[in-house]
Amino acid sequence: MTKVKTQSLHKRESALANSKRQLEILSNGIFKNGDLPTFASKIGETNQFPLKAKKLEILQINVGYMCNQVCEHCHVDAGPDRKEIMTKATMQQCLDVIKNTGAHTLDLTGGAPEMNPNFRWFVEEASKAGIKDFIVRSNLTIIKANKKYYDLPEFFKKHNVHVVSSMPHWTRGKTDKQRGDGVFDASIEALKMLNTIGYGMPESSLRLDLVYNPSGAFLPGDQMAMEKDFKKALLEDFGIQFHNLFAITNLPISRFLDYLIASENYEDYMYQLVEAYNPSAVKNVMCTNTLSVSWDGYLYDCDFNQMLELPVNSKVKHISDYNEDLLEGRTIVISQHCYGCTAGAGSSCQGSVA
Repeated sequence: MTKVKTQSLHKRESALANSKRQLEILSNGIFKNGDLPTFASKIGETNQFPLKAKKLEILQINVGYMCNQVCEHCHVDAGPDRKEIMTKATMQQCLDVIKNTGAHTLDLTGGAPEMNPNFRWFVEEASKAGIKDFIVRSNLTIIKANKKYYDLPEFFKKHNVHVVSSMPHWTRGKTDKQRGDGVFDASIEALKMLNTIGYGMPESSLRLDLVYNPSGAFLPGDQMAMEKDFKKALLEDFGIQFHNLFAITNLPISRFLDYLIASENYEDYMYQLVEAYNPSAVKNVMCTNTLSVSWDGYLYDCDFNQMLELPVNSKVKHISDYNEDLLEGRTIVISQHCYGCTAGAGSSCQGSVA
């Protein structure tokens, strides 16, 4: 039997539920004593410090931390016990921005974003704004979690939603180890439902992409090679098709940081990240063209900074005060977790960046 924790760090009252404690760990030890260079000094070596925001292309909105899963490496520390949910009033503030932004991509995330009681209303209203790429990040199992979600594939199709789904591996053992017993089988059933209505099929405009992140203290392999392996295995074993695979590096924050420390892999993992640092990946990291909005409307350079409670370095702090001109060109807030987005080919919520 796979043993997976069923409560978030917050519910367990773990010290690492506190973002300040996470930042202390990332700032001290091997970085404070000089064994490893800080991220700021590393990008300074290639004249890329300070890191600056460019033209906004992606507005990523976290509509709540509630989730039907408690995944081992979740950087959001999401779970059924998390009650942080974006209100309809904050969603309306986001809609006001969506209608006037120059961003071409709207990216809804969570937790399981579908669990927000106003999720469907928000999607319907946002879809009217003419966004070029409308992403919903689904954990797949939510589709099978309750009969009220069974029609989500049809709902996504109606609004031409680009579905980006978590899928740790094409085998049951590795998937359930990271995400919990039964997750693999439920994910396969959900993928079949999406395929049935056209999602992920070779010539279909209904985009279905999968997201892979490693199950242990190691970096992901080559994204294109992994995509071929995933496609071959899922097609042969289950008749499932999808468009692209995004390989994402686990960042040393929240539950993955907890795992690294508990397994005594923290220092080794940070050495791996620093040794794999790729300066060419820096110019395309997600924070330079993305703005992250938290469930309560505050603004961050990226989803990871949101979880570390590192707000944007701007006079504009909240979606209600949104000003794209003031936000463009801001200095990006960084710490050592940023090595995760610049290791190897680099990675972000959109997969490899270099």
